[in-house]
Amino acid sequence: MFLDEFHDVIDDQVVVSAEQASRFAKEVAGDFNPIHDPEAKRFCVPGDLLFALALSKYGLSEKMSVTFSGMVGKDKPLILPEKDNGVIEIKDDSGKVYTHVDHSGAVSHDATLIEHLIRRYVAFSGRNFPYILVPLLEKHQVMFNPTRPLVIYESMAFQLDTLDIVEPNLELVNSTLDVNGKRGDAHFLFEIRDGDKVVGKGDKKLIVSGLQPYDAEVMQGVVDNFNGLKSTYLASL
Repeated sequence: MFLDEFHDVIDDQVVVSAEQASRFAKEVAGDFNPIHDPEAKRFCVPGDLLFALALSKYGLSEKMSVTFSGMVGKDKPLILPEKDNGVIEIKDDSGKVYTHVDHSGAVSHDATLIEHLIRRYVAFSGRNFPYILVPLLEKHQVMFNPTRPLVIYESMAFQLDTLDIVEPNLELVNSTLDVNGKRGDAHFLFEIRDGDKVVGKGDKKLIVSGLQPYDAEVMQGVVDNFNGLKSTYLASL
């Protein structure tokens, strides 16, 4: 499984190093958020990697939802239950839950299908900033604090009409932002397609905190910095 290089199993617990998490974010998801840099003070393992690990272990269900409730630091031992009854909780040895997954319906353990869906979903997720989020913030004339950006991936859910899928892909169909004071709830609504056929739909939710009036010049600086980090990293490969 292609995820083997992005985690280790030590004493039946899953461990993700800072380097593994950072490579997954950058090379698989195209996510260059500094919070995934190995040297970041507030380093966090990408939520997409945790969900991908759950998919690879338990299979792809027709209906799935995932909620993230904590930031996983580097080398944090995680427990993935051996069995589940429609609920999967990824937690540490103290019982703290970091990822909660609900699933129902038929299940596929087709490794090729699961890898395709993981790669397509995390690539879609990696496009959230700046390609989807920035135009949405501009539309509502708000932005996060550029010196301390607080954009949290809270949850995602999707429902498939069938598991008879050959080449899944994700396409954005709508994006919304509900602003309440200094907090915004962003929803990215997407379709899952197999060729020209729509086989499912989903919704990803981000929480954007510390909202302030939109400044196009400042936001462009944030985007330019992001693109610079991306170009430098890709040139080093």
